[in-house]
Amino acid sequence: MIPWKHLSTARTPDKKSELKLYKRDTEYSIRVNGFELMNSRMFSSEKMLAELSCIEIAKRKKANVLIGGLGMGYTLAASLKSLNEDALITVSELVPSVVEWNKGELGGLAEHPLKDPRVTVLVEDVVKVIKQSKPSFDAILLDVDNGPDGLTNEGNDRLYSLSGLSRIKQALKPGGVVAIWSAGQDQNFTKKLKKYFHVTEKKVRARANNKGPMHTIWIAKKL
Repeated sequence: MIPWKHLSTARTPDKKSELKLYKRDTEYSIRVNGFELMNSRMFSSEKMLAELSCIEIAKRKKANVLIGGLGMGYTLAASLKSLNEDALITVSELVPSVVEWNKGELGGLAEHPLKDPRVTVLVEDVVKVIKQSKPSFDAILLDVDNGPDGLTNEGNDRLYSLSGLSRIKQALKPGGVVAIWSAGQDQNFTKKLKKYFHVTEKKVRARANNKGPMHTIWIAKKL
């Protein structure tokens, strides 16, 4: 078997966790404290996060979308393909090195979505971006950490708590949608979402061939 090659290491801003980028042949892996956070062979659910949410707003003129978490660029790329040429997409990524990896080594995986003129990248905590936003987004797509049950950032509670969900609702335009990716189910979180949104919960496979781990995506429309 071809061994993994360590390419780069980055610290999370709170200095509590370490992200490492690995490559094996044409496959890439990003791991946090030894746990695999994402893999370039398993990105179907990240694409579905974009496709399931963007279909709700695709006909809007100058659709304004916020993506929390860049990952390997698959959600961003799928959003660009799902939206019109006048759409505007802001990506909020907390770790600067992840942005640099996507500009370089990882860029070709999703066909270099950061080069699209519709895209603006903020090296910023998406919680802060949402807090500072008036009702300005048609959709907010969140692929932050591992979902509501975070692995790398305890501060994710600020995003997925009731107060965090209330701020997300306030940042959405009328009829806006928030889509949230998670590695697993979370019935308590579903109940929280339903206090502010009309919620649809989807189970999707990590790989396009309907194989791999089962992930959860919540599509929540502003009430």
